[in-house]
Amino acid sequence: MTRDAQLAFCKKCTNRKMDLQTGILCSLTDQKADFEGTCGDFQEDPEVQALAHQSEALTVDQIHQKLSESDLKGLKEEENLIPAIVMGATVGLVGAILWGTISVMTGFQIGYMAVAIGAAVGYTIRLVGKGISQIFGYWGGALAFLSVLLGNILSILGFVANEMDVSLVNAILYFDYSYLPELMGETFSPIDLLFYGLAIFEGYKFSFRVVSQEDLDRIHTKA
Repeated sequence: MTRDAQLAFCKKCTNRKMDLQTGILCSLTDQKADFEGTCGDFQEDPEVQALAHQSEALTVDQIHQKLSESDLKGLKEEENLIPAIVMGATVGLVGAILWGTISVMTGFQIGYMAVAIGAAVGYTIRLVGKGISQIFGYWGGALAFLSVLLGNILSILGFVANEMDVSLVNAILYFDYSYLPELMGETFSPIDLLFYGLAIFEGYKFSFRVVSQEDLDRIHTKA
């Protein structure tokens, strides 16, 4: 049993005491923990347990800086990249369709929708993927960008459909896409770069798992 796994118990035990030289000791033996599996003298401190559940979770940067190799390995074993990509893409597609629909209904492309799509994609990847590896952030940023781009295209096609008095489906099927870059250029404004950038940033940032003390305790228990 690793020292980190033992400390996970000691930090929640009423028999703990702090020594400035050696760290957490057992007040019954004045020694560092040496048990394997469980401690026969363990008495859970309810106040510490409550604080553990309320404590702020670790961000991905803090995870790599503060956690041991064994903790990182345990967290990576819980990662689910493929399901995260699938669900992130699904949420991004739904967001793009909603953005296109709202843009056509209001007559305006609401830039803040792009930011919302990026955040939604990122949070979906976080919840499904439970990832701490950089690949999750890369996928989050990429899917956020593609979703916002698709939403922009659908908005343009919606305006074209209204102008030509045809259905959106017909506009999608029969539109001459060689004109698309020109139309996107005409509707582009410098502020769009900001919204695209924010969407990509949020898709990247929110894709990473945040780790609570409860998560670490569960991993230590498995060890």
